[in-house]
Amino acid sequence: MRAKLIAVTTLAAACFTYPLLSLFDRPFLVLGVPLVWAYLFVVWALLVVAVGVLSRQGR
Repeated sequence: MRAKLIAVTTLAAACFTYPLLSLFDRPFLVLGVPLVWAYLFVVWALLVVAVGVLSRQGR
């Protein structure tokens, strides 16, 4: 399980780096929210779910 959490952490770090964020920094709205903010929220929510699932598997 520890290796999976490290992988999720590495993926999170990669998702929040400038080169990837710059791909979503466009003048486009998603439900009234700028695309980059929508991307950040969705990635953050998916990471929270992934860590939650992995932490339950360890019990």
